[in-house]
Amino acid sequence: MRGITAYLQVKSTGEAIAWYERVFGATEVRARLVAPDGTCMNAEIEIEGTRLMLADELPRIGSMSPATLAGTSVVLDVHVADADAVFERALAAGATAIYPLADQFYGDRAGRVRDPFGHHWIIATRIRDVSEQEMVAAFKAMFGADPS
Repeated sequence: MRGITAYLQVKSTGEAIAWYERVFGATEVRARLVAPDGTCMNAEIEIEGTRLMLADELPRIGSMSPATLAGTSVVLDVHVADADAVFERALAAGATAIYPLADQFYGDRAGRVRDPFGHHWIIATRIRDVSEQEMVAAFKAMFGADPS
């Protein structure tokens, strides 16, 4: 395997996988590696063609979940066929809205949630193609800057 794969630390890998299956239609793609004490050391799921690895947090080695840290420095951006349906499913399953779903200047319908494990997800659907020039101009206009 080559490339970069996100590795999510959670307090309960089993609960997280069940949530990601319910909300994003994730599928578990490898056997979980569980230590004799019950700590899940590795699990792997796939969402919309992208693989993610998960494990229970291990604070003794500095590997902590967003729930323990009371925040996160990483946001996961998932593009789905129907952002409205997935966003509502996430909220119904216990996610908290960070910002509501709306049509964005960069061509996506997108909103952001915090899942019950502390991870942030931008849930999006492409609704129109936007040229880089149009996107930059719209971005600058949001901040009252000259779009040229």
